[in-house]
Amino acid sequence: MIYTTFIETKIGRIGIAEEDQFLTHLFFQQKKSPVGAPDSITERCTPFLREVAQELKEYLNGQRKEFNLSLKLHGTDFQRSVWEALLTIPYGKTRSYRDIAEQIGKAKACRAVGMANHWNPIAIIVPCHRVIGADGSLTGFGGGLALKQQLLELEGSR
Repeated sequence: MIYTTFIETKIGRIGIAEEDQFLTHLFFQQKKSPVGAPDSITERCTPFLREVAQELKEYLNGQRKEFNLSLKLHGTDFQRSVWEALLTIPYGKTRSYRDIAEQIGKAKACRAVGMANHWNPIAIIVPCHRVIGADGSLTGFGGGLALKQQLLELEGSR
């Protein structure tokens, strides 16, 4: 069973979902349900989702630099390898799509890395906002470029 709840944060309404005490999705207010989630979703704030909400609020208030949450990343092997690489980007640092492609051993897969970022089901916590263009430019983010800029500024990397 997947449980989901919505929380109000300083960056707007965020949905979070869990399966067996593993975070499976974080989605922004414009979406009604997690992308790729099964139909069997129950809206309920579980103790685990309360913990996720607390850690997320602490992060957004500048009080947390790392998350201590169990994650369940649903995707292809390639997508999961990209998302695991994103988890290694330190708070306050950025990497390019090329950096991530090289890190996973697929140096020519920059565009595929970008698409994996696009499908990241747990934005912010799996920090796809820390991936920027090779020239330092901000590129796509599910919450919008303004939010990406805000998150990078929060972390002191812009």
